[in-house]
Amino acid sequence: MHNQFVTIRKAVLSDKKGIAKVHVDSWKTTYANIVTDEYLNNLSYEQREKLWINIIPKGGVYVAENSEGEIVGFSSGGKERSGEYSGFDGELYAIYILKEYQGQGIGKLLINPIIDEIKAMGFNSMLVFVIEDNSSRHFYEALGGEKIDTVEVEIGGKKLSELVYGWKDINQCYSIF
Repeated sequence: MHNQFVTIRKAVLSDKKGIAKVHVDSWKTTYANIVTDEYLNNLSYEQREKLWINIIPKGGVYVAENSEGEIVGFSSGGKERSGEYSGFDGELYAIYILKEYQGQGIGKLLINPIIDEIKAMGFNSMLVFVIEDNSSRHFYEALGGEKIDTVEVEIGGKKLSELVYGWKDINQCYSIF
């Protein structure tokens, strides 16, 4: 169990290395036996860093930092991207926390600023896509997310079911905290 004193702050470009590390490491623990080993083994910090260089400046990215200043989790979100779910305007794009820091309430802390961003855009609803076999889906259920759809995605040549959870009123998501 790690010291759970974490600071949540808006990500800056220099966080790209830390975010990429959490992204890759948490994929490897979260999606082991769900996504193919080949796909997971090919994930690289460098690749993810390039991805985050483009995402961070656009905003809507937050990091959780431990007392040593290491990034142990991150979240990102904003406007709903698919355009296929009327009545759901905001989206939690991603939230990842290193395995040894999970179950300490950091996820809730990382969702709060995303909700604030979505509300600042004038939206009051949100959805999130989560791989069905990912146990974190229980986290969204505990936050009051309702399953609104199941879609098929392909990751590394393997077809997987992705659940779509929605909150018609993101203020209800808050009331749980």
